[in-house]
This record gives sequence, C-alpha cells and structure tokens, in this order.
Amino acid sequence: MSHAITPSGRAINPWWIGLTLTIATFMELLDTSIANVSLPHIAGGLGTSLDEATWVLTSYLVANAVVLPLSAWLSRVFGRKRYYMVCVALFTASSFLCGTAPNLGLLIFFRVLQGIAGGGLAPSEQAMLVDTFPPAKRAAAFGLYSMAIVLAPALGPTLGGWITDNSSWRWIFFINIPIGLLSVILTSRLVTDPPAFTEERRRIKESGRSRVDYVGILLFAIGFGCLEVVLDKGQEDDWFGSPFITAFTLVSLMALIFAVAWELHHEDPVVDLTLLGNRNFALASGLFFLFGFILFSSTVLMPQLLQSLDSYDATTAGMVLTPGALVIVVMAPFIVRLTPIVGAKRLICVGFFFIAVAVWHVGHLALNADYEVFARARMLQGFGLGFLIVPITQVAYSYLPPEKNNKASSLTNLFRNEGGSFGITFANTMLAQRAQFHQSILAQHATPANAVYQEWLQHVSSDFMHAGYSAIEAANRAQAQLYAMLNQQASLLSYLDCFVGLVVPASVGLILAMVIKNFRPPEKRAPVH
Repeated sequence: MSHAITPSGRAINPWWIGLTLTIATFMELLDTSIANVSLPHIAGGLGTSLDEATWVLTSYLVANAVVLPLSAWLSRVFGRKRYYMVCVALFTASSFLCGTAPNLGLLIFFRVLQGIAGGGLAPSEQAMLVDTFPPAKRAAAFGLYSMAIVLAPALGPTLGGWITDNSSWRWIFFINIPIGLLSVILTSRLVTDPPAFTEERRRIKESGRSRVDYVGILLFAIGFGCLEVVLDKGQEDDWFGSPFITAFTLVSLMALIFAVAWELHHEDPVVDLTLLGNRNFALASGLFFLFGFILFSSTVLMPQLLQSLDSYDATTAGMVLTPGALVIVVMAPFIVRLTPIVGAKRLICVGFFFIAVAVWHVGHLALNADYEVFARARMLQGFGLGFLIVPITQVAYSYLPPEKNNKASSLTNLFRNEGGSFGITFANTMLAQRAQFHQSILAQHATPANAVYQEWLQHVSSDFMHAGYSAIEAANRAQAQLYAMLNQQASLLSYLDCFVGLVVPASVGLILAMVIKNFRPPEKRAPVH
C-alpha cells in the first residue's frame, strides 16, 4: 500500500485520510435531510407557522447551491486544505448557533452560513481523494465516498425523527459539534495539498491570471440561488401562476445563460465549463444528475407513501430506507473489485437497469402491501444504486489531467445536488397533479347512479344511526368518511405513479451509459501525495 505524506512529513496510510474526509461529508449530507421531519417541532418551538419554517430548508439549499460551483475556485484561492478546514469549522460553529437560535429569523441566517460552509465539503473531499489515492486504488476510495453519499440522506429523516421524539429539535444541530471538531483536528494533522495542485496555484499567481472573476461569481450566485428558490417553492406557490416564481425563473435563466457565455470566454473562469467538452466527463456529469434525481426523489417518496397508509409513524416509515442503504454499503467493496474487471460502463448499465425494475415494481405494488414488501423493493433499488457511484466517478476522471481534479469535483457534485433538487421538485409536483387526477376519476364513480356506491353509503349510514346519530347526521358522516377514503386512495395512487415516472430517468441513464468511452484504470501505481 502506498502511503500519503502528512504536513509533518510522516508517511501515513491514505485510508486514514479517506476516513477523515468522509466524516465531514457525511455530516454535511446528513444535514440536508435531517431537519425535514422536525419542521413542525421547529415551527412550534419558535412560535411560527409551518409554511414560514420551510425556509429553514430552503435557505440551506440556496446557500449550498450558490457555493458548490465556486468551491473549486475558492479552494484554489485559499488552498484546498485551508478552505476545507474553514468550511468544517464554519459548519460546526453555525450548527451550534442554529441549535441556540431564539427566533426563526436568526435560525434562517445561521442555516445560510451552514449552507455556505457545507457547499465546499463534498467537492473538496472528492478532489482530495482523487489526489491522495493512485488511479489503480481510486475505486476503493470512491467506495468509501459512496457510503457517505447514500447513507446520510437515508438516515437523516429517521435520525431527525428519533432525536425530535426523544429530546429537542435543537439536538439535530448540536450532534454536528463533536463530529466537526474531530474532523478539524484530524484534517490539520493528516491532510496536505498535493504538489500538482500547489504547482498550479503557483503558476497562476506568477502568470498574473489570478484576477478575481467577480462577474462570474455574481452571475452563478444569482442563477443557482434563484433556481433553488424556484425548485423549492414552485409547487407550493402554484408555479408560473405566481409572479414571484415567474420572476425568479426568468432571473435564474438569464443569469445562467450570461454566466455560461461569460465563463467560456474568460481567461481564468471561476467555473471551468470547458471540462464538459471531455466526453466521459460530460456523460458522468449527466449520470450524476440522474443519480441524484432518483436517489433524492425516492428517498422523499417512500417514507411519505408508508405514512399515507395510516399505519406507520414518521420514524418507522423512515426506517424503510435503511435496508437499501445497507445493501449499498455491503456492495461497495465488491463493486470496487468488479470495476477494473468488468468495466465501469457495464456496471453502470446494470445499475440503471435494476433501478428501473425496482421503481416499476414499487409503482405496481398493491395498496395493502405490508412493510416488508416495501423494504424489499427499496433493497432492490439500493442494489441498483450500488452499481453507480464508484463507476460513474471513475468515468468522470478517466481522461482528466491531475491539475483538473479540483475543478472537476466541483462540477460533478453540482450536477448531483441539482439532480436531487429537481428530483424532489418532480416528486412534489407529480404527487399534487396525479392526486387531483385520481380524485376526479374516483369521484365519477361516487354518484347516486352507482349501485355499489349507494349500497356502501346506506351500510355506513346505518352503522352511524346504530351509534346514536340522527338520519341526517349519519348520512353526513358517511359522506365525509367516503370523501376521506377517496382522498387517501387518490393520494396512494399518486405515489405509485411517481415511482413509475422514475423509470424514465433510469432509462435515460441506461442509454447514456452505453455511449461511455471505454477505459481501463492503470495498473501501475502513481505516486501518492
């Protein structure tokens, strides 16, 4: 095993560095979902409405989306290790401040700080893993990284629900403090910037190309910030029926168009879009978008579906995600060994095929299916997802020079996160639209002309009359019960439709994987920094 060199000059097993970096990334990804189930408690504790409390989620996502595309440039300006440590420290401090926030306004402000810090963690870790491990060993490092990406969003809702039920919502933020402190200490002692990265920084400074791209920074900040607001609030505000959403959409679109045009002609762009001219990198970015789309949308849909069955609480419903995540963890070392033998391209195709089968299966389950059936379906989906992260990451870096690793990690993480945002928006929008559709279809059968409907109504009305209600009260209660059942049935059918809809991105991923340019990771070990 090659060894990495610590700041003190000692040789160290690179796996210690990999574990150190994964700790903080897991913490950050956990925070993207851990607050979801705690929103009612946060709203109640701070004396605000649930609608206003959703800005606790939106503010984090907006800040995170703004920083992600800029993280490569920021790490180059400040030094990757220094920037990473600042991000971890700020994330830890803002977590403490979130937990002590006395009102909603301050909590949202501290969540913005947390999102700014979190946006730099995952891209920095990925770039540092690429530089720490030689090409022949990167698959194993990416396997470790994949565990953080998949486990954190899956465990977030369950852990958040358990903490809120057994303690206070403030502890969903306080749990980050010891993890963050440990990460800062270990990073300072174990991690160092690689020579290729340091040399690139030196060349840029000496050539005088280190001018700050203020225009690019501003355009990307506005573009992705507004886009995240649109995706998070669009369904709630009736999409383009809302002047607010329409205005933010136009601003986002114009800002991103101008940003792309500006960056492609800038001498030292803040985001290196020329990387997308590399075929494998462009395909990997698209595959990461689809991966994020499927992972985050299904992670939102599955627990909500079980809760809609009226027989599971939030914590139990969230636990259905755990078996699928554990499948990915178990698969990781096997995928690492299979990648150089079978090839990344074939593994990715297999992964998207199993995902398509899994979501199609969920979309056709009976509404009276029990918990174990849904858990097994999630495990099948996890089996498919397990084939993706390591091979896709290897495809992304397959034809890139080492000095491009930092910029590449920023873009791949941006695509994955935006895919997740689009996936969650797809889930929320399709749920609402398909529920209305099924309500209208079911309501057509609830008419006096339908003998089955009339028989059921008379039977339920009779039960209410035997319970002591008058004939009029009994009829009204029977109608109300029927309406509630109709709405529940429509809601459940809309969830199944959403899972069927996920067959489309899985199929697109399968097609994209087929045109990946074949490569084989080098057997010769490159020097490790």
